[in-house]
Amino acid sequence: MGTLSVVWSIAKNCLTVGVITLTVSDLFASIVAVRGASMSPTFNPKTNTLLDSLSDDRVLVEKFCLRKYKFSHGDVIVFCSPYDHKEKHLKRIVGLPGDWVGTIYDVLKIPEGHCWVEGDNSASSIDSRSFGPVPLGLVEGRVTHILWPPHRIGSVGRKTAQNRVSSS
Repeated sequence: MGTLSVVWSIAKNCLTVGVITLTVSDLFASIVAVRGASMSPTFNPKTNTLLDSLSDDRVLVEKFCLRKYKFSHGDVIVFCSPYDHKEKHLKRIVGLPGDWVGTIYDVLKIPEGHCWVEGDNSASSIDSRSFGPVPLGLVEGRVTHILWPPHRIGSVGRKTAQNRVSSS
């Protein structure tokens, strides 16, 4: 009988830790792996070889910003692709609702409830220039820190696009 109670105790503890971890991940923060070169040099500054996937940046994504959709120009966000909600993207906010954003073809006003996002490495980024403004409801959080690799640990700064955005 002693072995069964030990197994039951371990199972309860594992379940409790799992539920707490899931709750924290859903409500407060999570860790996300950054893939590709669309945000280079901010993330994954060296993405030339197959081995680079082993050293992809891992970032901390805080979710408090989702309570009232408090974002600023230059924030890096994680969001679901407008075309495939299982696919995640990580880009920088260039324009917020009501802003006018200049593209190479046009100037457009960002509608309410949307933002305009672009990758830091425009040559290899699929972003709002491809799929238009992103609904804020698809945003999963704001990137605040690089956690991995160890030599790159630190906070993520805001960078704003110069002469591209005009607030209304």
